[in-house]
Amino acid sequence: MPQQLPLQECMGPQQTAPPTLLEQQCGPAPGVRDIWSARARLPCWKRGLPPRPSVAGLQHWPSAASAAQLENVVVTLKQFFLLPLLKEKWVLSRMQQPAAGDRSTAVPSLYPSQASLAADSYYTYRVIEDPEWSLATVPHLTELCLQHIVHNFEKNPILDCLLPEHQRKVLDRLSTGLPLAVTANLISDEDYWKRCCTERWQACDISNYGDSWKQMFFERHLENILKCFIPNTTDPNQVLELIPLCKDYVRKLEVDQFLPPVQMDQKEERDDLSNTGSDFGFGEVSVHHYDLGVLITALPHLEELHLTYGVKDCGMNFEWNLFNFTHQDCCNLAVAMKMCHNLKVFKLTRSKVDDDKTRLLVRNLLDHPCLVELNLSHNLIRDKGAQAVGKLINCSRLQTLDLCNNQIRHLGAQALARALAENSTLISLNLRLNCVEDKGGEAIGRALLTNTTLKSIHLGSNNLSEPTAMLFSQVLAQNTSLTSINFSCNHLGLDGGKQLLEGLADNKALTEFNLRLAEVGQETEYLIHQIVWANREVARLGSLQHPPAKPI
Repeated sequence: MPQQLPLQECMGPQQTAPPTLLEQQCGPAPGVRDIWSARARLPCWKRGLPPRPSVAGLQHWPSAASAAQLENVVVTLKQFFLLPLLKEKWVLSRMQQPAAGDRSTAVPSLYPSQASLAADSYYTYRVIEDPEWSLATVPHLTELCLQHIVHNFEKNPILDCLLPEHQRKVLDRLSTGLPLAVTANLISDEDYWKRCCTERWQACDISNYGDSWKQMFFERHLENILKCFIPNTTDPNQVLELIPLCKDYVRKLEVDQFLPPVQMDQKEERDDLSNTGSDFGFGEVSVHHYDLGVLITALPHLEELHLTYGVKDCGMNFEWNLFNFTHQDCCNLAVAMKMCHNLKVFKLTRSKVDDDKTRLLVRNLLDHPCLVELNLSHNLIRDKGAQAVGKLINCSRLQTLDLCNNQIRHLGAQALARALAENSTLISLNLRLNCVEDKGGEAIGRALLTNTTLKSIHLGSNNLSEPTAMLFSQVLAQNTSLTSINFSCNHLGLDGGKQLLEGLADNKALTEFNLRLAEVGQETEYLIHQIVWANREVARLGSLQHPPAKPI
């Protein structure tokens, strides 16, 4: 840094200076139109100054100085007080009248008197070149290029050829509203898709989507389109154009609503039906929903499909035909299921699936190479439908079967029991809220005397009583694979509870046994709970001592 000198020394002695180049160009300065005013009118490059404007002036100077001396003062002040950061303060003051023929001026006093300040105030003014000038630096060329790429990304997407740090900046600034045709196959950055998800949906749990934000976005986006699709009204290209963009990322679809087509010519007929027999399910107008065949067969990685044929939030517009899974819908879905070779989980719930539709679906699922879970709960399946499902158990790789809340009676349960006795893959069977009664319960119990793979069975609310409990006491004494049994909401009775307690005495495998509202007695239920709790503790300690091997 240059040596900092006192301000008096910076000004130099009061002496007459020769005319400067500026004075030669502009001539002598009469009155306030002095040499500094002329100098201020020159461009910055001619004055030897950086192109920065000045804003506020310094305090008043009582007398004038020569251009050379005052310029030295300003240069020193700029160095000493860092005036470049304060936008260069320049002040013009009244000059002392020089002697005749003498262009020199006197050095201003550092401590002007009050009288001289009052006299000079009339002649003092400020020169401001650019009042809108800002200290903000001009962006680098790289920054300007990145801004251009972001603003024109839709027309000219440039990403892969950029450096990693530049890619990061571009991705952080891209709009989430860009067309999927541009971003789907080009952007794989999870942070970008996270922004797309969080800006669109409030609840975002990627643990249900393979811990991938991009998978979550495309699955939920496709689901929303299917939920709002109205046959004969919505353009099918909305789905067809999305398939090439999302087919590599969709692995699960959960569609809990299918809208029927709008039929204006049948509006009066449906109004009449709603006032007569529609509340009892009669006189339904057949409506077909969106055909999933084209979509499902075009998704090569689809592994889970959860469907519900109905309408949500219909309010006062409720009609039974809004919840009708038609035969044509079933045919289209069955053909699509047969072509979806990677499907592992299929759930069709609350869709009024009856025996005929069940048999149609099962016929296309026989010998399916990957299906491991089938859920047909909350439907209208009876014994014939259960018999068809029994055939599927031994002609597939099913591990989980859920037939909860149907209309299966003892004939259907016996068909399932015959399949269960020969099966070696099924792990979980749910028959809750059916009416298999003791004939069906005993058949299932006899099947479990030979079955060695089933781990969980749910027979809650099936009108079971003591005969079933007696047979299951033998199952508890012999079967070593069952870990969970649910007999809740049945009528097993006190004697049935005692039979179960005797069978459970030497059982070390059962860790869950639900006898809630089974009428077995509090004491028996407590003793059974103690045995099950002890088995659970042994299993927990064993898992701690021998943790399962991690997959390589």
